[in-house]
Amino acid sequence: MKDDDLKELGRLVCAFRDERDWAQFHSLRNLIASVNLEAAELLELTQWQSDAEIDALPSQPSSREALADECADILLYLLLIADRTGIDLATAARHKLAKNAAKYPVAASRGSREKYNRLKHAARSADKD
Repeated sequence: MKDDDLKELGRLVCAFRDERDWAQFHSLRNLIASVNLEAAELLELTQWQSDAEIDALPSQPSSREALADECADILLYLLLIADRTGIDLATAARHKLAKNAAKYPVAASRGSREKYNRLKHAARSADKD
């Protein structure tokens, strides 16, 4: 997805909102709550299923559509939050990737599920062995 695509989606969701006069309901608190509710709906699609069943969801047309709908809902609310706060999501994502790269250097984190604050300790312990 190009930056322009993301900006165009933002314009589209804002136009959709404005045509319906819904901005009055879109306080930052409500938008943040809504993105969390949509994330919970995404999670609900996997409730009580094994990893194998969850991995198979994208291959089933109705499940794939449900996954796509919930992912889209989350993205649309994120775009509304970004509009409300003046955040450029593409730039913010690039900055976050750079921060994560510094916190999770390849040499220390490759193949590890350790959180960044434990990586150095785990690497030092392995060096001592």
